[in-house]
Amino acid sequence: MNKSPERLSRPVRSRAATAAAAVVLVALGATAVVSCDSGGDDTSGPTFSERPTPPITESFSGAAPSAVASSASAVVESARASASSAAASASAREASRKASIGTEIERSRRAAEDALKDVQGRGNALGEVALTGKPRTGDNGVTTAVVSITNKTQDTASYAVQVDFIDSAGEVVETQFVGEEDLAPGERRQPLVISRQPPEPVLTARLTKAQRY
Repeated sequence: MNKSPERLSRPVRSRAATAAAAVVLVALGATAVVSCDSGGDDTSGPTFSERPTPPITESFSGAAPSAVASSASAVVESARASASSAAASASAREASRKASIGTEIERSRRAAEDALKDVQGRGNALGEVALTGKPRTGDNGVTTAVVSITNKTQDTASYAVQVDFIDSAGEVVETQFVGEEDLAPGERRQPLVISRQPPEPVLTARLTKAQRY
């Protein structure tokens, strides 16, 4: 036997009414909680104990302050290390350059001494070599001479020169050798000859031999 539509709709209306009543009760309860005072003053609003909100880091693309400071310190230290390394490298290059110059001067000195070893008299190039004194104050007071060598021939030539340092009595105190190689015709060079003797007593430089070879 079929139930009438009116009987079927009654349970539905009953469930809807029950749900509506439950919603009202929940709303009333929430209102009562919000309306409770915490200090006897009906006019005061509700109090809340909010939890601290953690920082949002998902969209943060930088570094934390401590990390930034550490990175800056590392950059400064790296720059200092680079500067120190560059200074050390420059100092090493300068030391190497001076050593190279010293080696070349010594080689040239020995070559000049060897070239003059068997020369009789004063040599064949006195007219192409001149000697000029240099102020003593510029070289810690020691006696220094400028040897001017000019190739006056038509061919490339090398020169060896002997310079003696003599005291006030005319005695030879020290002998130095200097040389220049492969001077082109008309070319002039001016090597220095520096005495190894102390500033006192004062010595005088003298051109003793000059040989072209």
